[in-house]
Amino acid sequence: MQRTLPVLVTLLAVAAAWAVLRGWVSREGASLGVREAEAEGALAEAAAEAAGRTTDLMGCFKAFPDVKPGTLAGTWPGFRGPLRDNIARAGGPLLTAWPEGGPRVLWEIAVGDGHAMPAVHGGALYLLDYDEVRGGDRLVCLNADTGEMLWEHLYSVKTKRNHGISRTVAATDGDAVVTIGPQCHVLCLAADGGAYRWGLDMTERYGTKVPLWYAGQCPLIEDGMAVLAPAGTNVLMCGIDLRTGETLFEAPNTHRLGMSHSSIMPMTFDGVRQYVYAGLGGIVGVAAEGEARGKVLWHTDTFRPSVVAPSPIPLGDDRFVMVSGHGFGGAMFRVSRDASGAWHIEGLLRLDRRHFACEQQTPIFLDGLLYAVLPADGGGERQQLVCMTPEGERLWASGKDDLFGLGPFVATADGLMFLLNDVGTLTLARVGRGGYQRLARHALMGGQGRDAWGPMLLLGGRLYLRDSTRLFCLEVGK
Repeated sequence: MQRTLPVLVTLLAVAAAWAVLRGWVSREGASLGVREAEAEGALAEAAAEAAGRTTDLMGCFKAFPDVKPGTLAGTWPGFRGPLRDNIARAGGPLLTAWPEGGPRVLWEIAVGDGHAMPAVHGGALYLLDYDEVRGGDRLVCLNADTGEMLWEHLYSVKTKRNHGISRTVAATDGDAVVTIGPQCHVLCLAADGGAYRWGLDMTERYGTKVPLWYAGQCPLIEDGMAVLAPAGTNVLMCGIDLRTGETLFEAPNTHRLGMSHSSIMPMTFDGVRQYVYAGLGGIVGVAAEGEARGKVLWHTDTFRPSVVAPSPIPLGDDRFVMVSGHGFGGAMFRVSRDASGAWHIEGLLRLDRRHFACEQQTPIFLDGLLYAVLPADGGGERQQLVCMTPEGERLWASGKDDLFGLGPFVATADGLMFLLNDVGTLTLARVGRGGYQRLARHALMGGQGRDAWGPMLLLGGRLYLRDSTRLFCLEVGK
């Protein structure tokens, strides 16, 4: 009897576990339906399948018809907002002092491990997430007022944690929503209702090498087109029609750049609009319009750190600045065209990591001044917010009582700035030529947040932010 009792207990435990597992699987299967291909999205899907893609981006779809979109007005269409400069210009006056308990938390939800943040349009949030239980990337549409889910689209892809999983910001123009998954899968859905349009795997189609900490590039939407930088074996950059999945342009990868964690930034030099991309191995400018669209106009390999997360920042006067972490610092450039029409790029300044740099976030250029948080190897002022003129003069640092780690920061047009540190403590400051003035601080996550690195967004008096596993909506407007 003593020998048979453990065996019986083990068998009963296995049977119970199997029953629970079978019930869970049946519930998941009942709630998700495989989406059928739609005519206008079938061409890109068929082409990718013919190339041997193993990930079915058509995936599964689930809607929650009882949940309605929110009432939040305005749009934050993707990475760094409407002008891709991380400056909020709409939404009314903000509180400049907080109650003892901090800003009011309108809602908080659990999300998959990562740093991805939503785009906002028409009262809806579009967030790329990763579901570790079901093993797939999922694009969710949420009510911006409540955080309730309107719909989700999930496709299966196995991805292990590596300082988080999802880390890109979705893009939307109100008609479509586009995401880039951790392993370089691109998905395009209808923004209203989530209908599948097209999808592609950049590693399969273009030979893209997945970056060290997965894809960090955030897609750009312009004039009905998704602009991407696969930085593959032959194609550096491409434009894809949002409705059909048709390729509208491809820029050759002549200089053999690799995909970085940086994103494409539109800029204008000598009156010509261009897409500027800092890849692994250098920085390039690609014509963004006219008959020359897709032509590589210039390239420099004088700025080529092994890791690139920030994106280039336009300064006007045909200049831009680029920074990095990991001991590299930054540089300032001018792009010009000679009498023959040939393009040139000139290095103006080399920036030491202790003077002006940023490891993960992209600097803000506001009212003629540049702002960044120095990296951990930035010397005595490391992890402080610093301010620099476009001529390279350092004006001030925030001080040792105001450190922000790898956390994000977002500004308003009138000189307010929200800054978040690694553990989720939120600071409100006034910044400008006169210096740094802290106005309020609140340990939103009780000092227990983890890797609170996702870029914040500010719209309509609401501040959206996250740590590695929680997404928050705060009321910061008057």
